Amino acid sequence: MFDESVFRSGRPVVLRGGTVLPMDDPRTVLPRTDVLVQGDRIAAIGPHLSVPHDTVVIDASDGIVIPGMIDTHRHMWQTAMRGYGADWTLGQYYVWYFLDHGRHFRPEDIYAGNLLAATEAMDAGVTTTVDWSHGLRTVDHADAAVDALQAVPARFVLAYGNLHRAPAQWATESALRSFLDRRVPRDGMLDLQLAIDVTGDPAFPERPAFEVARDLGAAVTTHAGVWGGPRDSSIRVMYEHGFMTPGTIYVHAASLTEDSYRRIADTGGSISVSAESEQHAGQGYPPTHAARAHSIPVSLSMDTSVWWSADLFSAMRATLASDRSLEHAKAHAAGEALTHTSLRAHDVLAWATRGGADALGRSHDLGTIETGKKADLVLIKNDNSPVSFPLLNPHGHVVLQSQRADVHSVLVDGRVVKHQHRLLGVDLASVRRTVEQTVGHLRERLGEKEWQKGMDMPVPEEKALNFGVE
Repeated sequence: MFDESVFRSGRPVVLRGGTVLPMDDPRTVLPRTDVLVQGDRIAAIGPHLSVPHDTVVIDASDGIVIPGMIDTHRHMWQTAMRGYGADWTLGQYYVWYFLDHGRHFRPEDIYAGNLLAATEAMDAGVTTTVDWSHGLRTVDHADAAVDALQAVPARFVLAYGNLHRAPAQWATESALRSFLDRRVPRDGMLDLQLAIDVTGDPAFPERPAFEVARDLGAAVTTHAGVWGGPRDSSIRVMYEHGFMTPGTIYVHAASLTEDSYRRIADTGGSISVSAESEQHAGQGYPPTHAARAHSIPVSLSMDTSVWWSADLFSAMRATLASDRSLEHAKAHAAGEALTHTSLRAHDVLAWATRGGADALGRSHDLGTIETGKKADLVLIKNDNSPVSFPLLNPHGHVVLQSQRADVHSVLVDGRVVKHQHRLLGVDLASVRRTVEQTVGHLRERLGEKEWQKGMDMPVPEEKALNFGVE
């Protein structure tokens, strides 16, 4: 057992002798390399570094050091319902949250979901997470969301949204501006986006919300290209009204035509790929082929724990598998066999790290391991696992062999928040109690019959789902 207090002393930290994947270029590998952290920055990188006498040493030998991973789309408030919707379709998800039961989430339930999601993200080496927070029915709900994010020592972007009202309504209220001024410092630890979905109505009723985002200097994140919902029409109206701007993140973007992909590329947007989500829920096929064909930047995300795994190791594997599966299928359809694959493990790891930093406008200080950048670092090392050796292809090892249990140490802003596979300063028993209270509330509110029905829920024929289908 180690003394946690050494990491609270402000002393320098060195990760000694690991295989460093800086991701400044996706193919770079630095064997037997040290990374020195002083304050919140990476101070030096190299073999056998001379370090200050009071430096705390983390043994990274036989391990891999990567930049902190970045998730650009996670509905954190839903995490207290982990696995509940494992067998849902997308329509059943909409019915449960949008029509039937999303209104039952109290501010304390938003807090519980966010607290659990933030904790498990950090545990899995995700040092920055976009909280796609569309459960904010009131400012009290928003306060609870931020309370949870600020209780966990990692980076977050609050993507403010409200699935219960039209964007033009919630985004223009004075209460929103007051809340943002009061609670979202936009200081690099807690930043802001607006989560605005577009119906595709030619009148573009979402315009006032986009104008608010513009006035705030906040990027927009939007679900786009979702099968069964507005697809190209949502892209088209954003473009025609001049609101496809650099920094906009298009989540999924899986069911679009060439025109839409060209518009995303030409206007400086990026795509957040949630491959598990796109495949399980049917938004469309993960669009990595289209993104690469149009040179659209890609980041990765896991979407929601009500269905899927909450780590980017799973997201990387699903992304790589879906891209290669399509490439093989196209070759087979032509009576051919592939001689090589186009998307490589190092590309997908780049999407999970520097791709997220690029999407969030943080490439100047996050996403790669470079001297002077913020010290958001992950050490993947598990001496008790037979999967930890041999270490032959480091990028491939991270993407296809590693998992959250192999995350040995995590640093955020220079602070060690996980070490020797244990989160530091986190009371998991308290987190569990908080989540159990939310589960108990929802189960009681729905009643046992409705609760059980929700896990195997048909889409009621009498309820029209107005998704603006094209």
